[in-house]
Amino acid sequence: MAPGEHIPDPRGARTPAEFLARLQALKDWSGLTYRELTARAEAHGDVLPRSTVANMLARPTLPREELLLSFVRACGVDPAGAEDWRTVRRELARRGTYAPVAEDPAADRPRPPAGPADDSAPPDPSAGPADDATSPRPHDPPAGPSDASAPPPAWPSAAAPPAARPGASSRIRRALVATVAVAGLVLAGASVVAVLRDGATGPAGPPPRTPTAPAAPVAGDVRIRVVGSDFCLGERRGVRTGQVHQVPCAEAGFPLYSLAPVGAGRWRIVSHHPDFGPGCSGIPSGGRIPDAAYEDSECGDPSRVEAFALEPYGTPLRGHRIVPVGSATPGSCVTVVGDRTAAWARLAQAPCAPDATGQLFAFERRP
Repeated sequence: MAPGEHIPDPRGARTPAEFLARLQALKDWSGLTYRELTARAEAHGDVLPRSTVANMLARPTLPREELLLSFVRACGVDPAGAEDWRTVRRELARRGTYAPVAEDPAADRPRPPAGPADDSAPPDPSAGPADDATSPRPHDPPAGPSDASAPPPAWPSAAAPPAARPGASSRIRRALVATVAVAGLVLAGASVVAVLRDGATGPAGPPPRTPTAPAAPVAGDVRIRVVGSDFCLGERRGVRTGQVHQVPCAEAGFPLYSLAPVGAGRWRIVSHHPDFGPGCSGIPSGGRIPDAAYEDSECGDPSRVEAFALEPYGTPLRGHRIVPVGSATPGSCVTVVGDRTAAWARLAQAPCAPDATGQLFAFERRP
């Protein structure tokens, strides 16, 4: 609908569901965004957080009366029309079909998925036994008995050599053989270590090990850091645009973020704003604009891309890309644009780069 068409009439609603459908039609009739509704409500002296409006329209229960009146006034309904909305709401509440509920309940958080089991196996330690080189064999033809204390034999046709020389020569030969054997053992050990380091035990050994696949991100409160920097994601205080920037991590925390899985490996990045309440990070206009801003806004706007794939990048893992799911501009990633070394550089949708420059993020657990 558009302004100038017939304004939706609440008096035809017979159930809370029909009443909520007419509230949605009223918003469509107004042609206003959630942020514009918030600004118009403030101009009337009302408080109407954008996330509260989104939650109100997404629920099957009747809104609080004061919230209803703030909303219809912001949409452009005159005092008489606002009274009609209040009367119908009171009648539906009196019937007791549904009871009004608080507008800001704590969101149910799914349990963090169990981490993958470590199925990596250590290298095969089996190896053939080393040759026993502790008993070297003498190779000289006139080998004497093994007992070094026995006297050398006397040969009939030759004069007997001095007793000390054969004993000393035998000891030298045995020492040399032992030294060579020890050196061989050292070289063999070094070879085994080198083979094991390469991930195999020989020509028929197993192939080199590959790094274990990185674990999936875990649901819950996170701090989103730009990899390779001291910047984290956040907004400017006092600004309504919702534009996300990189800010020094020491100054981050406005808003707070958390991860919520939405199935099929997709995630919603939830923002918790002190003024506007809970919202979602996303890409406006369905991602049709190639350099569309990455911004925080109310959840549930069908014109925004609010689901993301957090794709691991690098071996070993260097970080995760934030990839909009269902963007009208395929092959896009959330990217730090402009001067990536400067604080307050903004984030936007941009083509995924082969080297992932400005596109890697770490989702660190927030205390």
